Amino acid sequence: MESKFSVSLSKIIQELSLDVAYMPNNPDEIQIYSKDITRPGLELTGFLDFFDNARIILFGNTENSYLNRFSSEQRLHVIDRVFALNPPAIIVTRNIIPYGELMSAAEKYKIPVLRTSEPTSAVSATLFTFMNVELAPRVTRHGVLVEVYGEGLLLVGDSGVGKSETAIELIKRGHRLIADDAVEIRKISNTSLIGSAPENIRHFIELRGIGIINARRIFGMGSVKLSEKIDMVINLELWDNKKVYDRMGMSNEMTEILGNQIPILTIPVKPGRNLAVIIEVAAMNNRQRKMGYNAARELFAALGLEYPEEEEQQVKIDF
Repeated sequence: MESKFSVSLSKIIQELSLDVAYMPNNPDEIQIYSKDITRPGLELTGFLDFFDNARIILFGNTENSYLNRFSSEQRLHVIDRVFALNPPAIIVTRNIIPYGELMSAAEKYKIPVLRTSEPTSAVSATLFTFMNVELAPRVTRHGVLVEVYGEGLLLVGDSGVGKSETAIELIKRGHRLIADDAVEIRKISNTSLIGSAPENIRHFIELRGIGIINARRIFGMGSVKLSEKIDMVINLELWDNKKVYDRMGMSNEMTEILGNQIPILTIPVKPGRNLAVIIEVAAMNNRQRKMGYNAARELFAALGLEYPEEEEQQVKIDF
C-alpha cells in the first residue's frame, strides 16, 4: 500500500457528520489508508479488474438508479460481487435509503454503511480534501512556525538563537503562532506544505529563564492558529563577521522539504537587531515577490544598470 499513514473511520464520520446505518466494529479501530474514492460505475457491471479495495465507496443517485433496474435477486448478485472484495466502508449520499440487498451484503461481509443528506459531488470533494491532509507524507522538524501578514514563516536555527523569543514578539505585534519547537510538516501537493503543531504541545512555548507558557491562555485565542501553509523558511544564525550576507536581495535561494522547493532567507542575529520587524518586512517582501515585484530590479532600472540574471541556489539546512 502506497500510503504509510491512516485515519480512523470514526474521525471521517465526525468530520463529515455522517449517520451510521450499519457498523460491524468499533469505528476507532477501522483504519482507512487510501485518499482516493470509488464511485462504482463499471464495478456494478462486473468489471472489477482494477478495483481498489482500500478506497471508500460512494453510492449516489446514479448508482441507486442503476441498481433499481434489477430484480431483488439480480441486485443482490451485483452488490455481492463488489462487497466480496471488502472495501473499508460505503457512504450513501442524498439521504437515499439503502436497498435491503445492500444492507444484507454489508452485514454478510461486515462492511460499515454510512449515510448523509449531502450531494455526492460535495461529499466526494470534502472527503478527498480531508483525506489528502490526513494521509499526506509528513515530517517533524525543529523550528517555530508563525503566520505574519498571511505568510507562513518557518523559523529555523540553532537552539538558543532566539526563535521562540522572536515568536513572542511577533504575537505581541498581532501575528499568530502555529507551532513552537516541533513543527509537523505535511506535503498536501507538489507545491504546498502545511505546518502544524503536535497536539500534545499545541500553543505551548518554551522561554529560557521563564519556562513553559501557553500562548493561547496569555495572549488570547486570536494569537494562535492550528495550521498554516509554509511560504518561506527563515534561517536565524549568529552574526559571523567573516561571512558576506546578501545586501541587495538578488539571490534566489531555495531549500527542499519533502521534495518541495521553498524560498529561504538567512538572517544574521546580533544584539540590537529587531528580529520581529525584520521578519515582518521579509513576509511582506516575499508576498510582493510572489506578485511579481522586485525592489532590487526597480532600483537597478532607476540607476540605469542592467539587473544581473538571477540564479536559483540550493541551500541545505539541518533542522
